[in-house]
Amino acid sequence: MASPPATSETSVSTRASSSLWIALIVGFLGSCAITAGSFSIGWLASASPIHRWDWLLPWRTTETGVITGTIVFTFGCWLMFWAWIRLGLVMRRRTSKDEGYYRFPPKSLRTVNLATLLWCAPQMLCLPIFSRDIFAYIGQGRLVLAGQDPYVDGISTLNNWFQLGTDTTWAQSETPYGPMFLWIEAAVVAITGPDNPDAAIFLFRVVALIGVLLIMYYVPKLAEHFGTDAARAQWISAANPLFIISFIASGHNDALMVGLALAGVWFALQGRGIIAILLVMASVGIKPITLVILPFIALWWAGAQASWLRRFVFWGMSAGIAAVVMVIVGLLNGYGFGWLAVMAGTGTGSVPWSPVGILTNMVSAILSSVGIPTYWVLDTFKLVGRIASVLIVLLLMFRGKHENLLWRMTWAFAALVVLSPIIQPWYLLWLLPFFAVAGIQGNWQLKWVIFTVAFFVAFGAADQLFVWQFLEIEGLVAVLSTVISWCCLVWILLLDPYTSRIVKEDWHVRAALRRVWVRRRTRKQDKAAVEAAGER
Repeated sequence: MASPPATSETSVSTRASSSLWIALIVGFLGSCAITAGSFSIGWLASASPIHRWDWLLPWRTTETGVITGTIVFTFGCWLMFWAWIRLGLVMRRRTSKDEGYYRFPPKSLRTVNLATLLWCAPQMLCLPIFSRDIFAYIGQGRLVLAGQDPYVDGISTLNNWFQLGTDTTWAQSETPYGPMFLWIEAAVVAITGPDNPDAAIFLFRVVALIGVLLIMYYVPKLAEHFGTDAARAQWISAANPLFIISFIASGHNDALMVGLALAGVWFALQGRGIIAILLVMASVGIKPITLVILPFIALWWAGAQASWLRRFVFWGMSAGIAAVVMVIVGLLNGYGFGWLAVMAGTGTGSVPWSPVGILTNMVSAILSSVGIPTYWVLDTFKLVGRIASVLIVLLLMFRGKHENLLWRMTWAFAALVVLSPIIQPWYLLWLLPFFAVAGIQGNWQLKWVIFTVAFFVAFGAADQLFVWQFLEIEGLVAVLSTVISWCCLVWILLLDPYTSRIVKEDWHVRAALRRVWVRRRTRKQDKAAVEAAGER
């Protein structure tokens, strides 16, 4: 029997499937390139035996090897970025002819999950990139096993701390993490031994992967609960290259913090308030900033029709449970409430892209030009930012509709992050899953996410490249990486016919213009019909 002729619909489906596989493969190759490049410019502890691998020496100790590694690594970042954009464009479908919102088709969540895991896999084996905080985790775990208080003592109190890879900025710093993560750090170091940093790095990546899996599990569930496209929310939050590099390659503990916080929100929505609070407190035990989520968890627990009395009762119950957890944890680890001291500070210095940093630099430049001292400017803006963030959180706690509670919580969380003087690239990833679940539209909101991810990928690719000092090319490779990043960014977002559409098009504007054009054409036709009737 002859097979039926292929229809245009079948042809379109085949092309989409082919494009989909191309995106998956390109993203995987990009992740492999990042891993390969990391062996040239990624971070290693001085005590690591990897330094003595004969085949690796030319890639880390010669100018040609380091420059080649930088090129491979940087192009890998942008291959992943291209694949992420292309995946979103291939999978999305317009919901109606004139509607400016895209949805992913049914069962596409599986494809997004496959892409995320496929792109994560190679980076489980790469050397630390974008950040070297993972080496500080080793030092803090050693502090715990040595019986010292990480909230009082710095890593430099330990022997051999510098040879194990910790950056000097951590030498005298108190640990900014919660007690739960200290236990994880101690467990990892106890398993691998105090002098095996490479094995410890892999185990910390496993911990980060657990956080990634929690995010991947709860983002779609929460999106479906709030009526948001689950696959699209997963694509925005988990499949993007900044997420994968920061949480897998860098091994940041933020993945576990965010995953536990999302789990807490889910259980609060199911009316299981005690479990929700315990999960949020576990998240606080990684990094204390997620404590801001707790009062909103209490509001979900209280219910949509709760009176003000009931809300205060549930706020009190939530605070009481949280306090009991803190007391128990303080007694178990012997550190008391010292870990909460990190909440009182917002870090030293500032970064130039934070609002506090921008205002500080502007005001300092103006004052310096007229000879006025500027030593007080940063501290003043830090204080103003801290007060403003607290006021915003309180306002969002007390004002707003219950059905907008997710947005209220997300903006409260965002206020603490944005008004801090230090905004690291991966801080965006604290907020992105919550915004994705709440609903990021396909207009300027998605473009803002794309450009922010692109900016921080470009920054990270050039910011922390390991280069031996005797090569004297550290500045050169940073410039080389930046030039490659900006060329790739221009191509992907402005020139490439397969990806530039996501920036060039704005269906909200086009749909509005179409409706205006249709109305004008209708008026002209009606006018012509009236004139024709009058002539007759």
